[in-house]
Amino acid sequence: MLEGSIGNTERHLGQGPSSPEVTEHFKVAIIGSGFSGIGMAIRLIQRGMRDFVILEREDQVGGTWYLNSYPGAACDVPSRLYSFSFEQNPSWSRSFSPQGEIFEYLKTCTSKYGIGDHIRFRCDVEEAVWDDDSQAWDITTPRGRFRADVLVSAAGALCEPKSPSIPGIERFKGTIFHSAAWNHQHDVSGEKVAVVGTGASAIQVVPSIQPIVEHLDLYQRTPPWIIPRNDRKFGRLERVLSKRVPLFMSLTRALIYWTREFSVVALTRHLGLLGIEQKIAYRHLKSQVADPELRRKLTPSYTIGCKRILISNDYYPALTQSNATLVTDSIAEIGEDSIVTSSGETRPTDTIIFATGFQTLPLPIGERIRGRDGHSLGEIWSKDGVEGYKGTTFSGFPNLFMIVGPNTGLGHTSMVYMIESQINYVLGALDAMGREGITALYPKERAQETYNRDLQSKLQGTVWQQGGCDSWYQDENGKNTSLWPDFTFRFRKQLRRFDVENYEYKPTVRPNAGKLGANAGAEVSGKQSDSSGSAETLLSL
Repeated sequence: MLEGSIGNTERHLGQGPSSPEVTEHFKVAIIGSGFSGIGMAIRLIQRGMRDFVILEREDQVGGTWYLNSYPGAACDVPSRLYSFSFEQNPSWSRSFSPQGEIFEYLKTCTSKYGIGDHIRFRCDVEEAVWDDDSQAWDITTPRGRFRADVLVSAAGALCEPKSPSIPGIERFKGTIFHSAAWNHQHDVSGEKVAVVGTGASAIQVVPSIQPIVEHLDLYQRTPPWIIPRNDRKFGRLERVLSKRVPLFMSLTRALIYWTREFSVVALTRHLGLLGIEQKIAYRHLKSQVADPELRRKLTPSYTIGCKRILISNDYYPALTQSNATLVTDSIAEIGEDSIVTSSGETRPTDTIIFATGFQTLPLPIGERIRGRDGHSLGEIWSKDGVEGYKGTTFSGFPNLFMIVGPNTGLGHTSMVYMIESQINYVLGALDAMGREGITALYPKERAQETYNRDLQSKLQGTVWQQGGCDSWYQDENGKNTSLWPDFTFRFRKQLRRFDVENYEYKPTVRPNAGKLGANAGAEVSGKQSDSSGSAETLLSL
């Protein structure tokens, strides 16, 4: 059992954060400053808890919305829904936000709530090790060592770009980069460009660069289902109402939420309903691609929804242009100035852009976090598969919380809703620890096993398992460890109360000693205050 108290921590400031010998002690350390990290920090500040640090490996906040700055980058979730419920943005310019606006929104949140003073930039977490003696996490970074009573991983699932290993790639004399690390110093105008991949990034990159390149080759392994992107600029009246009438934003947000939530029925329970959307997608393809052979190559063979459904109005038209070629042969090797396909064709190439997604399984951060027995999450996952308890905590890893952990991903709506649900759960855990004098806790092994057994059972009848495709949602054994198989409001309900009874812990000080925040104890009592704000009141059950 676990001993000690989470209250009364000390700071060891030493020589400053740039010295690797220095240890600074915080109650909470947050890894990453994307939506999850910024949201966690804001909620801590709102509850009067400022003894925390954010460790960010880049030199800016924003996470994936800072790194993914490729041409055409934008969100495929409606703007009204893609923001914190407690900090809705009345300044969106369009119904689907471009990358730059989302990045600015996150920077605005950082400034408004005074988070900047808590962030250590260029501070990549190399390793975080639980120390049973001190009942804390020892964290190693290039800019110093840190210690924290609680570790919150907000690193996200889409943080490590994945590039394929192709024979001959080292001898290519042109330019190569990943869409998530766009080379803005390199101008592709007038070049022969190869885009490898047909996922969410590719369908935005291709139409953005096709008009300016000499020739574009798109290397496709599996075509995606694409539906129309019903994007538009917000009119003047909408913008005025958004800024002056909060209820207007709340109602439009709620309408979008429930409209999207309805699709869960088709994705998880009644797969036959997906035929309606598949017909819409095929009509979209047929209306934009007249050439029957090209249309055949662009038609998926799996049920819509098995892979992420993409939205675009200009991807198909770009591929019909005379300077664009859809290549369905696989890449055999790369030469000095060309790509050689499996059919033996040599295609001259100046620049290669990998739009090949991210390393998602297992979650990369897992390799860097070691629990009580010295094993990393990555090592455990490689043996037993990626699992957690409620997608947030892990047996044998005390005081570790992961936002956007296993089986919290979505295929239909905003991840911000899931992020806020998990943040509320973390706050409930901090309240319980402060109220009961608990120094450390982690989920019981049986509770975690039962949770994942039920979760995988629910996944079996979904389109992601039955739709006839392989996707990044699944591991090498076909196990879906990425997606949540139910309504998002049920996930929120499941995490509304911190269920301390399903955790290993041992109270070691008198109750109410060392509370972590102004509202300590509220969550576990069953009378928790919902942090959601007026809009989320409409969204929660």
